[in-house]
Amino acid sequence: REVVERFLAASRAGGVSALLAVLAPDVVRRADAAALRAGVESEIRGARTVAEETVTNAARARFARPILVNGRLGAVVAPRGRLVFVLQIAVEGDRVAAIDVIADPERLRQLTLAVAP
Repeated sequence: REVVERFLAASRAGGVSALLAVLAPDVVRRADAAALRAGVESEIRGARTVAEETVTNAARARFARPILVNGRLGAVVAPRGRLVFVLQIAVEGDRVAAIDVIADPERLRQLTLAVAP
């Protein structure tokens, strides 16, 4: 949970250096088409690339909260109670190794979400 909380805090702050401290060097971020702006790649790799892309979404990150996604800690972005997307976050050691951003309504319905302890 600590790693996910650090990632969310760094995302909210919008600082690349704080994100680099919590992202694994070879981190991968995958996102479905519903989660992306036009022209953004569905898969990006590397801490700097993922950090820079995350900074561009800092405004949305303020709504991110930890949640259990299919039994594993992740995050949900739901401003005013409206689910926008879910982050499945894979942690290895003390770093975020992978982030899957899910916004497609059909995929969201297939997830089991629960309050994080």
